[in-house]
Amino acid sequence: MAPIVRMNGINKRFLGVDALKDIDLELHAGEVHALVGENGAGKSTLMKILAGAHRPDTGTIVLNGQLVSFASPVHAQRAGIAIVHQEMTLLPDRSVAENVYLGREPVRRGHVDRARMQAATADLLDRLGERGITPRTPVRRLPVAQQQVVEIVKALSMDARVIAMDEPTAALAEHEVELLYDLVGRLRADGIAVLYVSHRMREVFDLSQRITVLKDGALVTSAATTEMTPDQLVRAMVGRPLDAMFPDRAKTRGPVRVSVRGGGNERLRDITIDLAAGEIVGLAGLQGAGRSAVARALTGVDPLTRGEVEVDDRPVRIRSPRAAIRHGIAHVTEDRKGEGLALRQTVRDNTMLVRNAVFGRSRIDVDRLLGSVGLAAGRTGQEVRFLSGGNQQKVVLAKWLAVAPKVLVADEPTRGIDVGAKRGVYELLRELACSGVAILMISSELPELIGMSDRILVMRDGHLAGELPAGSSEEAVMALATGSGA
Repeated sequence: MAPIVRMNGINKRFLGVDALKDIDLELHAGEVHALVGENGAGKSTLMKILAGAHRPDTGTIVLNGQLVSFASPVHAQRAGIAIVHQEMTLLPDRSVAENVYLGREPVRRGHVDRARMQAATADLLDRLGERGITPRTPVRRLPVAQQQVVEIVKALSMDARVIAMDEPTAALAEHEVELLYDLVGRLRADGIAVLYVSHRMREVFDLSQRITVLKDGALVTSAATTEMTPDQLVRAMVGRPLDAMFPDRAKTRGPVRVSVRGGGNERLRDITIDLAAGEIVGLAGLQGAGRSAVARALTGVDPLTRGEVEVDDRPVRIRSPRAAIRHGIAHVTEDRKGEGLALRQTVRDNTMLVRNAVFGRSRIDVDRLLGSVGLAAGRTGQEVRFLSGGNQQKVVLAKWLAVAPKVLVADEPTRGIDVGAKRGVYELLRELACSGVAILMISSELPELIGMSDRILVMRDGHLAGELPAGSSEEAVMALATGSGA
């Protein structure tokens, strides 16, 4: 069957630098085509050319058998190509229907025909099998996953036959990802071609029928998903196998930094944990099992109301994040942009944010600190919102290094960053552990958790279901997480 879109020999240069070099790409009806690569590989540039935001220097685009050249995104939309961006473009105080038809509102007798607009939106929601959203609902009231649905409905309202999704699950909680899976399945069944950009290996292999890998603006490989393994994909992206992504595990275990005995609150019961200097303890479990609740309890966000806590063998009471910080416990939250960073402040200001707020203003070599996490000194004056996801995460880690923590609780520390940047975070976490920091690492990616952890604790229904040694299998983790094994 002929592809809906065929891109041939696409080249693009910016300021004398090759962003894309002779790229070929085909998108077929009813197929999810994953586009993967490290930051800077050229994925966004290729998507923007497809969507009319950039014009290629050379190369051709054929849409439904016709040679096309888009002068703007509007022209691409009219031709049936839409992009669902990683950052939402919705107006929160307007209704779902108003967002779907923004700038294209149907008019009757000189006025916006709201009844027609709402009826058309309802039909589109029904087409996707989405019963939990009404056309009149203000977008602000919707969870992030349903806002993503509205973005897709907006694309369908333009009669899109090609939809490009840029990191669509980056802002979603784990349980919300299943909604997107169902949605992508319905788009496929409707004969829509989906170009899917993601850093998450599981999503790539769960959803796609074909994978294309870019590296440094060049095409590395394009193959059916069934013909590629995760190890082969990682090697194509970064030039090293999956096993080589993780640093060596700890050889020695130091003294216990923090100890919890019989800890509990509204979300947790009878939690007993020891975190020792020099080790990375993984915390696994299904969504809602209590992983993040443990992180929030240890760091004073949702304090423990029962049990005993010791830091360096001394009893302590942690009733707030400020108290946790003063006891040497740092918290890398899973929501980097919403809770971890002040996006419109500079790298330097973010780095000193916690230290200045808790301990007062003090002199510190910020350039050296940023250098220790792999950020160039020349970026200290740059606003954090302009950094890549990987570099933003390095700023979050630098912010906590500035307070010299004894314990680092890292909740989804590599969420939304590419494979190459993940390796940098892994190395930094291991270096911190080797320097005497105790680390509790929470991750939804089991290969990551198994590869990084010196031992693994598994949560189920608000309590600890068990502990596994380093190198345990994914099956062993899931057996504890689901209650199907002892």
